[in-house]
Amino acid sequence: MGRLFGTDGVRGLANRDVTAEVALDASVAAAHVLASRGDFAGHRPRALIGRDSRISGEFLSAAVAAGLASAGVDVDNVGVLPTPAVAYLTAARGVDIGVVLSASHNPMPDNGIKFLARGGQKLDDDVEAAIEARMGEDWDRPLGADVGRIRMDLNLAGQQYVDHLVATIGATRLDGLRIVIDCANGAASEVGPVALRQAGADVVVINASPDGRNINEACGSTHPEHLQAAVVAAHADLGVALDGDADRCLAVDASGQLVDGDQIMGVLAVAMHERGDLPHGTLVTTVMSNLGLRIAMREAGIATVETGVGDRYVLEAMRAGGFGLGGEQSGHIIMAAHATTGDGLLTALHLAARVVQTGRPLAELAGVVRRLPQILVNVPDVDRSRTDDHVLAQAVAAATASLGDTGRVLLRPSGTEPLVRVMVEAATQQEADAVANELAGVVRERLSL
Repeated sequence: MGRLFGTDGVRGLANRDVTAEVALDASVAAAHVLASRGDFAGHRPRALIGRDSRISGEFLSAAVAAGLASAGVDVDNVGVLPTPAVAYLTAARGVDIGVVLSASHNPMPDNGIKFLARGGQKLDDDVEAAIEARMGEDWDRPLGADVGRIRMDLNLAGQQYVDHLVATIGATRLDGLRIVIDCANGAASEVGPVALRQAGADVVVINASPDGRNINEACGSTHPEHLQAAVVAAHADLGVALDGDADRCLAVDASGQLVDGDQIMGVLAVAMHERGDLPHGTLVTTVMSNLGLRIAMREAGIATVETGVGDRYVLEAMRAGGFGLGGEQSGHIIMAAHATTGDGLLTALHLAARVVQTGRPLAELAGVVRRLPQILVNVPDVDRSRTDDHVLAQAVAAATASLGDTGRVLLRPSGTEPLVRVMVEAATQQEADAVANELAGVVRERLSL
């Protein structure tokens, strides 16, 4: 499997890459590393474990609990809850370690292990590396009353999280608003509808019958077409689609049109800016966000900071600059005042609240971002390490100059495959297609293996 920890914890095929043995060993090592840093100084350590609805999460969460308890850590197992719920509860309950068993939007056979530090924060790279280095080492095992206890908490934890979510929209009620929610047969299948109903919405629920095998299967944020049809059929005001662990959210307006993460960020950024609670008047985005979002933010007097692709890079930039809102086109949106990670339900509530507060339909609000036509061309079987090739660089510069202020070019080498991605945005789809295909030809010619 190579290096165990990737950009978002441990992830791979459950019971081959992510095994019970790996889960147990990593949990023991995490307890030892965090203890050696003084994280547990002066008190008995506590941990909280949650998972999405994958069947493999049952044995993996048992292994994690066993590993932590054997290392002297008391464990609260909260069962099936969204990743952001585990992060919130880790902070709210003051526990020392949070653990999430989830592979997010990946197919059901995958799973993953993500450790969180006190406060519900992701672990730094050096801490994850230290945990990996400690796995498999001999250690002195606690005995008798010094071993940890495991407690199941399958009801109160979910309601505590829901109460937190609803409180974030303050006095705004969603009464009279009909919302369709697609829960992706995942971690928010119970708490998602409860949160929207508690906020006052008339809720229509689809894909909220997880059986351990159907998570993300032709549903949720990776397959919004089902939500689009359901919104129109239910004559709803809007719809929201979550992914398997509910850390991202896409939306659909009343006519069934998709509202992506860029548009949602635009709506929320404008709302926060108008209230005066958008720190430094800045939105954090990734290089893959549509140029239309940047243009819209500039027209609204909002600055943008751009990061590499991945929510961890967005979060790092937000922390470094003290920014309050950031995210990705995929719908992974971080509202720092209320969460330490992306939270699909939190996003959905604030988007719906904006509809109520303005009295304007979602389609009109989302129109603040006029998305430019975009195309992404994957060029396989090339040397991804040579994207600085002189001739290729000249071609990119020429294409960028020809597009001017109404377009852009982005070349992204894959991190795992011999592949380069060519992304082009332009004033028209025809222009974007032509520029992208021309550049893809240059990539193929100059970088072929």
